[in-house]
Amino acid sequence: MPANKKDPEPPGLAQVQFLTVAEVATMMRVSKMTVYRLVHNGELPAVRVGKSFRVPEQAVHDYLRSAYFDAG
Repeated sequence: MPANKKDPEPPGLAQVQFLTVAEVATMMRVSKMTVYRLVHNGELPAVRVGKSFRVPEQAVHDYLRSAYFDAG
C-alpha cells in the first residue's frame, strides 16, 4: 500500500454532526453549565477539541429519549 494513502474512516463518521456546548444548551433549554455537568459526569458523550467540547447531535437526541418519563 502506498505511504500517501490515508487509512479509511470508520463507517458513518463523516455523517456525524457535532454541536457546541452552547448549541446543546439552547437545544435542551438548559444552561451551558448543565451541559458541562452532563459531559463531565459521563451522561452525555463529547469529544474534546482543544479547550472546548463538541457533542454529537445524535447523542443529545439519545440522551433526551432515555431521560424522558411520563409524569402522568
